[in-house]
Amino acid sequence: MILTIAAAIFVFGLLVLVHEFGHFITAKMTGMRVDEFAIGFGPKIISRKHGETVYSLRTIPLGGFNDIAGMDPDNNTAGERGFCEKPVLSRMIVILAGAAMNFVLPIVLFFAIYFTIGAAAPSTEPIIGGVIQGMSAEKAGLKEGDRILSVDGQSVATWKDFTDKLKGVGEGQSILLQYKREDEISSVTVSPTFNEQEKRVLVGVQSSVVYESKTLPESFTLAIDHTKEITTFMIESIVRLFQEPKQTENLAGPIGIVQMSGQVAERGFIPLLNFAALLSINLGIINLLPVPVLDGGHFVNLFIEAVRGKPLGSKTVAYTQRVGIALLLMLMLFATKNDLVRVFMK
Repeated sequence: MILTIAAAIFVFGLLVLVHEFGHFITAKMTGMRVDEFAIGFGPKIISRKHGETVYSLRTIPLGGFNDIAGMDPDNNTAGERGFCEKPVLSRMIVILAGAAMNFVLPIVLFFAIYFTIGAAAPSTEPIIGGVIQGMSAEKAGLKEGDRILSVDGQSVATWKDFTDKLKGVGEGQSILLQYKREDEISSVTVSPTFNEQEKRVLVGVQSSVVYESKTLPESFTLAIDHTKEITTFMIESIVRLFQEPKQTENLAGPIGIVQMSGQVAERGFIPLLNFAALLSINLGIINLLPVPVLDGGHFVNLFIEAVRGKPLGSKTVAYTQRVGIALLLMLMLFATKNDLVRVFMK
């Protein structure tokens, strides 16, 4: 429990810090007055004022904010240094900077991982690197680190040998796996299930990995490429949410993310950094959606202002923000429902 809480605070804190720093630094660079830079919500744990800005750490580590003067045109106390008085382009930069930093963070994290420990590549050894929750391998008691020795009496020398022997197995057909765990050799029966997406039977195990050292330029290139790949995959996944309603069952809220943080942290600090990178990309994409109250929604309002030559009326903005808040609350409730189902009905 302590590890789960610590991992969740680390992940949420890192993502929020990077996101809000993007807004903060660009607001300062464009001459805006920032009254407070806060990590977390609720009562202050600690705060310090430096120059004109109060820097604070608050009780609830599920977000953060920048109190930029003049965000509300009707309550601008900063004159020409207020957000509302700056050119549209400057305001667009400040709004987009938070999400932009959420794409910079994974590049930095992936680069650090590749340069220090190398890039992960599948091992040829028939050693289980991971067991998928809920599938037959986990139910049979197989664990990470187990070495597969044979399938139905046929010896296995490589991971490819293992997967090749599974190809001829039908769905629901029981197979006998012999494996070695430390110095003990055991056997277990598993029943593979057919996976529609991959069009083959699976028992629910992943291969182990080895790490190949990379040079600094190679690490940087790989970090950018990996971030692009994940971003593309996540965008496609969001599109599928609208095309296939059943996909919404995979949505996770704060409870699910906290639980996953703990599970990943148990595997080590490097997997936790990878998890933080994935969440950062996800946060960046979500924030860019054209939904009122999100950064993408604010950007749309600024784009409309640039086209029509004047900002939207305060009543129109207030109405769209209420709609946006309602949509986000419904999404949060639905995701929380999914989390509770996973926790209490797994």
